[in-house]
Formats: sequence, C-alpha cells, structure tokens
Amino acid sequence: MPVGETARRGRHRLAVDVGGTFIDYALLHEETGELILEKHPANPARLAVEVLRGLERLPVGPTAIARIAHGTTVAINTILEERGARVGLITTEGFRDVLGLGRGGRPRIYDWLYLPPPPLVPRSRRREVPERVGPDGRVLTPLDLEALDEEVDRLIEDGVEAVAISFLHSYANPAHEEEAASRIRRRHPGRWVSVSHRLAREWREFERTSTTVLNAYIQPVFASYLSELRARLSAAGHRAPLAIMRSNGGMMPDERALDEPIHTIASGPAGGVIGAQALARTLGISNVICADVGGTSFDVGLIEGGEILERTETTLGDRPVLGPTLDVVSIGAGGGSVGWVDERGLIKVGPRSAGAEPGPACFGRGGEDPTVTDCHVHLGRLDPRRFLGARIELDTDLARKAIRARLCEPTGLGVDEAADGMLAIAEANMTYAIRTLTVERGLDPRDFVLLSYGGGGGLFCATVAEELEIGTVIVPTAPANFSATGILRSDHRHDRALTQVRLLDEGTAPAVATDIGKLVHEATREVRSYGFPASAVAVLPRVDARYLGQEHTVTVDLEPSWIEDPAALLAGTRERFIQAHRRLYGHGAADVPIEIVTCRCRAIGRVGPPAWPRWREGHPALARDTRQVYFRQARAWLDTPVFDRDQLVVDQRINGPAIIEEWASTLVVPPGWRAVVDGMGNLVLSAGGEA
Repeated sequence: MPVGETARRGRHRLAVDVGGTFIDYALLHEETGELILEKHPANPARLAVEVLRGLERLPVGPTAIARIAHGTTVAINTILEERGARVGLITTEGFRDVLGLGRGGRPRIYDWLYLPPPPLVPRSRRREVPERVGPDGRVLTPLDLEALDEEVDRLIEDGVEAVAISFLHSYANPAHEEEAASRIRRRHPGRWVSVSHRLAREWREFERTSTTVLNAYIQPVFASYLSELRARLSAAGHRAPLAIMRSNGGMMPDERALDEPIHTIASGPAGGVIGAQALARTLGISNVICADVGGTSFDVGLIEGGEILERTETTLGDRPVLGPTLDVVSIGAGGGSVGWVDERGLIKVGPRSAGAEPGPACFGRGGEDPTVTDCHVHLGRLDPRRFLGARIELDTDLARKAIRARLCEPTGLGVDEAADGMLAIAEANMTYAIRTLTVERGLDPRDFVLLSYGGGGGLFCATVAEELEIGTVIVPTAPANFSATGILRSDHRHDRALTQVRLLDEGTAPAVATDIGKLVHEATREVRSYGFPASAVAVLPRVDARYLGQEHTVTVDLEPSWIEDPAALLAGTRERFIQAHRRLYGHGAADVPIEIVTCRCRAIGRVGPPAWPRWREGHPALARDTRQVYFRQARAWLDTPVFDRDQLVVDQRINGPAIIEEWASTLVVPPGWRAVVDGMGNLVLSAGGEA
C-alpha cells in the first residue's frame, strides 16, 4: 500500500488481526487520520514470529506505536483442533459427573447417530472435595483443605498442566473457590488455575463448569503465544499496552486475557462485525448481514435494527461457554478450504484448510489438494500475476493438476465442471450459515443488506446474495483488512454479571437496584483502569428476567437512572420485559409475577475511530484489460473487462460481467449484476445490470 510521509512520524495506533492464513494490519496516524493497511502470511507454528515480521512491512517501527489492539484466533483454534493442555477438575463432593452428564437431552433429536463429544477432562481427572455453598451464598459445609491438597497432588502426579475449579453455587459466594485457587497456586507455582466465578458468575453448573474447563484447556497455549508476542514486542522497543479483542466486541488488557482466554473465542470475527455496525450507521442502514470470507473460515454476524445480535451463551464443538459473545456463525469455507471426494463420490468443501503453509496448490509451496483459491484461479477470477499486490505469483498449472487429481479422477468430471461445482458447494455452505442466523430465527434475509468483506468476500457475494434473494450487496473499501480496521473502532468493554433468583416486587426492587449498582461500580472501575476518565465511560445495565414458572429468560436493557430509584426500576423493568416477551413470543401477560435471574452491567470506554474515506470524483475509469472468465450464469467462458478499484470514481457504474481488482481482494460482478461506487468508495451491487 502507498505510504504517506505523515505516517512516518507522530503517534500511531495499530490493529493486528491474526487469521488462519494471513495476518492483517491497520495502522492509524492519530493526528492526521491517515490509515495504512498491510497483510502478511500466517503460520501457526511460529505465529508470534510472523506477527513481528509483518510489522516490518509498516512505515514505522514498534517504538512509534502508542497502542496495539490485537484480534486472535489462537483460543478458538486450540479448542476446535483439540490441542489444548492436560486439565484436571476440582469440584464439590457429589458433583464429579456434572461435566459428563451435561443437560441429558439430545441437541439433535432427529439424528439417531449423534453422540455428544467426550468431556475434555476424563472422569479419572475429575476430583471431588468436601465443601458446600447454598444458592443464597450461605456456607453449608466448610472447604476441606486437607482433602483439597490430596486431590490436587494426585492430579499433579497425573501430569496435569492446568487445574479448573468449579464449586456448586460459587456464583453466590466465591469464597471457597478463591481459597482453593490461592492454596493451589501457593503449593504448586507454575500451574495454571482457572476458577469459575471469575469467568462466569452465573448459575447453571454444567455450563459454568464447561466454561471453566475450556478456559483451563486453552490457557497454557494462549499464554505461551501471548507471552512470546509481548517479549518480542518488548525486544523490538514497544513498551505501550497491548489490548486484546474480546468476544463481546470490546477490548481488554493482555494481563486479563492471560487469565480469561475463553473470552477471546470470537476475537477474530468480532472486529469485522464492529466495523460493519459503524459503517451501517454511517450509511443509514438498520439491517445488515455481516459476511467475512477469509482464508480459513466464513464468519456471519447479524445487525438488526442497528444493534449487533449477541448471546450470553454459545457453544464450541457442542461444548457450552457462558459469557457475552457476538452472535457469529463460523464454518470452514474460506479461500484455503480444501475440496475432497467422500466415499459416496460426492465433492465436499472444508472444514480442513490448507492455511498459509503449504497453502493452496497454486502457491507452489508443496500443497497438492485443491482449494477454493485454486478453483478461482483456474476459472479466471483471480489474476495469477497480481495476487496480493503481486507479492505471490500463482501457478495455474498446479491448481489444475490438483483439481484433476483430487476431484476429476474420482468423479469423472471435467476440470471446469469440477472447479465450478466445488465453488457452488462452498456457496451453498455459506447460504446455509446465513439461513441459520436469519430464516431459522424467523427473519427474512431479503429484509437485510449483505455487507461482504474479507479477502475472498468479493468472489462470492453476488452469487450468495442471488441465492438468498438479497437485493443489495455492499463491499467496503479495503475489504481484506476490514476486520483490522474494525478493531481500531472497537471500544474497551467490561461485562459483570451476578445470578440471584428472586421475584421482582416492591420488596425486592431495592436489593436488585443495589446489586446492579455494585456491578456498575465494578465494571466502570475495570474500564477506567485502562486509562479512560469517568466522563468517557458509558454503562449499560441489564437483567435476565422471566415469568414465574418459566425456565428461560429474556434480557432487558435498563436505564442507568433507575438504579437510584427502585420504584422506577420496578415499573420500567416490568414494562420492558412484557414488551420484549410479546415481541419475541407473541404474548405477554401484564399481571403474572416476574423473576429476576441475573443482573448484568456493561461498561464501555469509547475510543476515537478512524474517519471514513471520501472517494475521488471525476471521469469514469476505463477497464485495465480483458480476460476470459468462467461464469456459471452463462455456463461459458466470457470476455470480461477488468477494472482497478483504486481508479474508479464516485457514481461510476460497472455492468456485469466484470472483475474489479485491488491489491488484496477481487470482486466478481456476474452477468445480470451491476456495481456502483458511492461517495465513500463502497461498491454497491444489485441485480439488474446488463449482461
């Protein structure tokens, strides 16, 4: 990317987004607003090393960077690939099997072959100690320290690297967990210890225990990476804070991330969704499907009514995780996703990825399996000479060789048919992921705009939108680095929660207000520790409420002023809960008692986001050249004009078929589609262009 002289001096803020194939960088000059973007190949075996090598591509060194914000997939990849630490669990006497029993139900009731994943901690490493706390926080049985020492010693002898502690009802009174953690750390220094109340101070023993075990499982791997990264940054002269992207779309300091890596499982895709929300607000769009096509995965988020959909519980490999998380669905359908043929002779795509090493076959680094990128190269959609700003020259012959060997020979298909069929399967997987977030929840994707980004987003967005009958697609400027620029826009956030089940009435409203006030104080204090003044911290109090007799809850936003007025809290919470219940379920009685299950608070420290660009005006640019591209719509190879995106001007209209290229991504405009450049440089696609 071209570098301005102003970027070489002054204060800078850097966002680093580490994916499975590439590391993306967005460097912001805080005084001028100049934004520099870069990419560098990722290698999981030496990730911290590659992050520093990528920094060398920037116009300034680490000493000139005031703050680094980091989005990472280390935590989620460790879980999905099941390469975490050897974990032991300490739990309350009589509750050893909570992790194995789970909820007892069948999450896939029509799949008779379904088996739940085995616990990450086998029964032999799940140890009980005498102790008991009631749901009201009263100590019923004191913690037996001698039994604790004996059980922990057995785990250490068994080679345990990390210990998870999850005691019954510790969300109501964490004293026993704190005492146990302190004793283990004192007797066994160097062992990682995860305690449930610090990760999820909420009820539901199975989910809280699962969250704690997963945190312990990934903690040594995550800490090893983050510690190495910090050491290398320090050696390079960077002394400023390192902020880590949280699953809730905010940031947290690296010290907290070391203790709570489970809260970074959505760190990778979160930046893109935050950036999508900011762009949508600028454009005045309320409903957006956020679609990120990277090298390894396809990540989908949803913005409805201007707000990002979130969860208070998510699952990874059918293992639950408690904690606020952006509602993102991820599948293995990226540029490096491998195509293969199953035992029935059917072509499949993913979830395995070729990554950056060896990468797609066309990279010429020893890869022999056909990937999504190989198919695009063969079909003429990617220019082999200009891939990633001409840093990587793609070998079309190697791509065709891989397609023939792995797809054509087992199926009898031709190369064109096999390559296009593999892409059609990848697109079908993408549309299914979008339907999971929309149709399966009663939402019509036709009521949304598709915002497509990531290095591979432009190759798929039109065909995916056509399948879902989405009328408008927006491809932002620099889509390959959009998640990194989204991280630059991410605020510092801290969430606090406390479970205490009670009826909401005149007698309990003051206690509810007091609990929420405590959470507000704790969350605000945490955000202020990042350096934000009190005036720059906003708070969002919430409660999880339900009708008396119900099992599940509805999250209701509260006004901060209600904390000081229990009567207003009572009336306002009841009114908003009834409205939310009617909106979600079509009914809501006004005279049925309401229970408050969990009080929550989010504190937000606002950051100064980079400005959106103003695009150039002038005479429409001409096509740079023409090449043969295969289009499924025409079932033929067509002479297709190729445009440089950087040369396009505001209001320029390009009818399909066409290819629009920039240094790190390519946009395919199929026959029957058109692309128009808006005032910010976004490409707005819609059906109806000239064929």
